[in-house]
Parts: sequence; structure tokens; C-alpha cells
Amino acid sequence: MNSKINLLVIDDDDINIFIIKKIVEKTGYEAKMVAKTNGQLAIDYINELITTGQPLPQLILIDINMPILNGWEFLEAYEKLGIEENIDMYMLSSSVYENDIEKAKTYKMVKGFISKPLSIERLIALFEGKEG
Repeated sequence: MNSKINLLVIDDDDINIFIIKKIVEKTGYEAKMVAKTNGQLAIDYINELITTGQPLPQLILIDINMPILNGWEFLEAYEKLGIEENIDMYMLSSSVYENDIEKAKTYKMVKGFISKPLSIERLIALFEGKEG
């Protein structure tokens, strides 16, 4: 994959965003990472991309517990946008609750559930589209 990867991280934890940014740098992939601290800011950002005709993220990592719009509410709002493009979305959470993992499976756009912290190996697999 030679093209630049557009990555959107939705997480209200600055430390986690910093860690993901460092991991992205260590993968050796050319990636443009944008971080939004809640689901509403992420929806606004995606709407702005659509309005200005810019490419949408290919990969979105979504934290579950956030203020304003949490991860689940982001997914609900995202579904209403009616975007046809296939974007790989993963719930990224420190939650190990079985019901969160099961709930993630009910969204067709969510490809999987990743427990924090994210590893370099896991992110490379996501970049290469080898996760399922």
C-alpha cells in the first residue's frame, strides 16, 4: 500500500492519542492521522470532508466512552450520513465487557473490537487490511 493512509482517531484521552500517533510513526507507513476528542467533532469533521470534496478516512478507530457523543452514538450519527464508501472502523476501548464486544458486532460497518493499548503489530495489520 503506497498511498497515504487517512486515519481518524476518535478518543477523548490525550495520552491515548499521543500513543497512537507515536505508534503510527513507528509503523513506517505514510499516514495522515486526525484526532477528534468526541463523536460530534468527528461527525463535523467527516461532514466537512464531504462538503469540501476531500477524501474520507480509510480507517477509523473509535473509543467507546467519550463526552457529548460516545462511540455508539457516533456510529448512529455516522449511519445517518448515508456514506456509501467502505471505511474500516474498529472500536478501540479499555472496556473488556462482553456486551461491548457483542454490541460492536451489531454494526455492519464495525470490523472489530480492539482492546487498548493498541500495538504496532495490530496497527500494521489494520493498515494492510489484514484484520477482520
